[in-house]
Amino acid sequence: STELLPFSTIRLDRENISSIGKLQSLEEIHSLYLQQNKIEKIENLDCFPNLRFLYLAGNRIRRVENLQPLPHLSVLDLSHNQIQVLDTEELPRSLQLLDLTGNECTCQHGYRELVVGALPHLLQLDSQPIHGNVGKEEGGGSSSSEDEDDDLFPEPSSPFTVDKDFFEDLHQELTGRWQRRRKETLEEHQARLEELRERWDLLLSPGWD
Repeated sequence: STELLPFSTIRLDRENISSIGKLQSLEEIHSLYLQQNKIEKIENLDCFPNLRFLYLAGNRIRRVENLQPLPHLSVLDLSHNQIQVLDTEELPRSLQLLDLTGNECTCQHGYRELVVGALPHLLQLDSQPIHGNVGKEEGGGSSSSEDEDDDLFPEPSSPFTVDKDFFEDLHQELTGRWQRRRKETLEEHQARLEELRERWDLLLSPGWD
């Protein structure tokens, strides 16, 4: 079914993958689906420098690491892994949606406050919206790289409000396959109806005994 997916998407969920191998640079890829595998370590993702959506739910990952080479990552799903302690320094500042449901780290004292304080653009954590403006940091001026991140991911004007185009790619991925299958189902249905009409006309023809 990979032909139904955009060229900018790699989908390898439920393939019994145990590790993420080293690949050549794939700058055009923005969505990577690796959920429900046997992956134990986050690694070798620097070959996807423009990755925005990363799904690693249902693996065997024990720690969050090696995500800093992904400066544009917006959505990260690490739910139902084996992460006991969360190091927020390993999370890209660009994250807007993060899911760690089903990991022991969510039971850490002050877990939610720690994550929200570390991610200035976060809009949703573990399927719960972030209330209040957490986008601004205290202190002096920011670096040029931080300014670039701010331009790419502007702060929301209200809680859990995103730019119009933010979920465009995700929406296309979620609806594209459904639309394609719906079209194929309708075409098959019409073909069946046409076949029934032909048989009915044959039965009603004067020469039919």
